[in-house]
Amino acid sequence: MTPNPQSRRDVLKGAAVLAATTAVGLGETIMQSRARAQSSAATPRPPEDGVLRQAVDAREVAGVVAMAATDKGLLYEGAVGRRALDQPDAMTLDSVFRIASMTKAITSVAAMQLVEQGKLKLEEPVPDIDPTLGSPQVLDGFDPSGAPRLRPAKRPITLRHLLTHTAGFGYDMWDPNVGRYLKAAAVPARSTGQVASIRVPLVFDPGEKWEYGINTDWVGRLVEAMSGVPLDAYFRDRIFTPLGMKDSGFVTTAEQRARQARLHLRQPDGSLIPQPLEAPATAGEFWSGGGPLYSTGRDYLQFLQMLLNRGSWNGARLLRPETVALMEQNHTGTIPAGILKTANPALSNDVDLFPGAQIRWGLGYMLNVEAGPNGRSAGTVSWGGIFNTYYWLDRTRRVTGLIMTQVLPFADRQVLALYGRFERAIYEALATA
Repeated sequence: MTPNPQSRRDVLKGAAVLAATTAVGLGETIMQSRARAQSSAATPRPPEDGVLRQAVDAREVAGVVAMAATDKGLLYEGAVGRRALDQPDAMTLDSVFRIASMTKAITSVAAMQLVEQGKLKLEEPVPDIDPTLGSPQVLDGFDPSGAPRLRPAKRPITLRHLLTHTAGFGYDMWDPNVGRYLKAAAVPARSTGQVASIRVPLVFDPGEKWEYGINTDWVGRLVEAMSGVPLDAYFRDRIFTPLGMKDSGFVTTAEQRARQARLHLRQPDGSLIPQPLEAPATAGEFWSGGGPLYSTGRDYLQFLQMLLNRGSWNGARLLRPETVALMEQNHTGTIPAGILKTANPALSNDVDLFPGAQIRWGLGYMLNVEAGPNGRSAGTVSWGGIFNTYYWLDRTRRVTGLIMTQVLPFADRQVLALYGRFERAIYEALATA
């Protein structure tokens, strides 16, 4: 996840605009029902519409896009509310979102394409494209002056380590030692696009723990090195174009930017303050495989439908069925995953999406070992992005879904509650189909 936090000036500006428009209503609702419910204007709206509308009416979110599909096709799509609370533009099914760490699943698919081609190996040491990967160092504390202590890692890093977040890389928003190192070593911010921003030590030896981190940024670098193609072009030519994902990429056009949903900051009292659009993305030394893509709900659902249909969708095969099955298996064994304690409350709340449940990691996403409370089966894979976008894919029930908002901090309680209600409504729809 590579957010660009808003400045205090931007926050105050957003607050002033919102205060000036508090009398404005939430705007028009634009919703699409399940395909079978669209044939007649007299057909009652499905329950999913009410789930989304309730959250918007309560101002839990400014606007939301939610979709679901089975292996037979579209099950539901809906867009409710506004793209920003201080603007009249309604949220629409083609609204553009910053999907942040939902990028990771796409990068993981790209890496597994190269595994199928024999250009990358899951179990062997990753190619020595950079000393950070080829000769990894482990952060072993700090000396009395605050200088980092480093030692060589006990074992090499593999692609499996990177895809499962067991390589040892962390994120400073959840690991204070990573933040302390970044300051001590004057590491540039990841938003600069400099390779130096990810040249950091591990916080444990590869394979010994799970910690969410910049692993997938290095996966993206491996994809570029082994394919000989920049990551943006690789995604465009080998994933987005075959799947018809016309609104996905690292850089938006002026027309796409006009459709973009705005970020909102959750306040202590639960209210939301809209923020100005971030500065347009520009090319740096590399494109991050871990976080900065833009996409739409419809585009990302195409990607999920490809996985649900075992690697083939829209007339194109991206992965072999056995590769997709491998990605959905437990690759962390008995090592627990998925729980994060915040070191930066402005960016993330504590993360524990299924308290008390066993959570593991596949090759690119979180894995529910047990059935979830809202309908998902054991073996469901899922994850999300820091701006509170989420997806899940349930192989057993042959259903996949997503929900898109633009809210900080991550793991927002109101959005997670909405996500759970939407998921539950989808499984109820399946039961009555």
